[in-house]
Amino acid sequence: MRNFPKVSIITVNYNQELMTREFLDYIRGLTYPNLETIVVDNGSDPKLSNSIKVDYPEIIFLNSDENLGFAGGNNLGISKASGEFILLLNNDTVLKPGFLEPLINNATSIANLGMATPKIKFQEGDNLIQYAGATAIHPLTGRGRSIGHLEKDEGQYDTIYETNLAHGCALLIPKKVVDDIGLMPEIFFLYYEEHDWCEKAKRKGYKIFYIGLSEVTHKESVTVGKGNPLKTYYLTRNRLLFMRRNNHGWRWIFGASFFLFIALPKNLIQELSKFEFKHANAIVKGAVKGLFMKKTHPTDHLKPETTNNQLIKQL
Repeated sequence: MRNFPKVSIITVNYNQELMTREFLDYIRGLTYPNLETIVVDNGSDPKLSNSIKVDYPEIIFLNSDENLGFAGGNNLGISKASGEFILLLNNDTVLKPGFLEPLINNATSIANLGMATPKIKFQEGDNLIQYAGATAIHPLTGRGRSIGHLEKDEGQYDTIYETNLAHGCALLIPKKVVDDIGLMPEIFFLYYEEHDWCEKAKRKGYKIFYIGLSEVTHKESVTVGKGNPLKTYYLTRNRLLFMRRNNHGWRWIFGASFFLFIALPKNLIQELSKFEFKHANAIVKGAVKGLFMKKTHPTDHLKPETTNNQLIKQL
């Protein structure tokens, strides 16, 4: 269809049958006429994934015997996608029937588009924004900030502008860009992988855009708790890993010094003062791994046509 380029929607399921079913019901209600939906089951209980297949026969299901992480699961879906655009969506998003048309219509008019994200709002709270673009990851702290975060949505971000980082909750990327820059970096497993992907796209001359004329709602809590020590480990490890992969020379020296002499002691004192010994241990282990692990991965430069079996052989 000339005015409706094909869109491949990809979502990853990991033992979340009810949430994935709700997501697929939203997909069924979309008004966009030219799309395919791919669900990647990331090592879930086979009984759960099989029951979803029966009730949603129009969906393409891909099964992985193991949990490949956020990037690995999405990469498996990308390798089978046939759309001109690929849209990565979390399965805990709520979609309005017409959200896709303004996203695609505006994306097709942007020259050198690398990635784009719509406005993302929290489901709970009083009409609060989660994401309306993002600042760059600071070379000193290894952290960025979402624009509009926790602001009440009064239309102030109903516009389109270039930004620094796309959001992995709802990330649109042209297939030709994936063909050029390769798949999402799997070395991170959880957190920072889409940020690294954005940096790679920008180094190739592509632009990242926020398209606020389209929006999705995210079921993530406004008051996100600490989570488990595994989350603490990956956030710590990947913060350093991202900095090592994207900062060089004095930028990395200053960033590493800030982490070692300011951020690390501060975070450890905070956790130990609350007797959060498991989280303190996760910070130490994440820091050591992030500082000394190899910063490249066999999948870093693979193209989307690479099959999952080929990926596994190259690991």
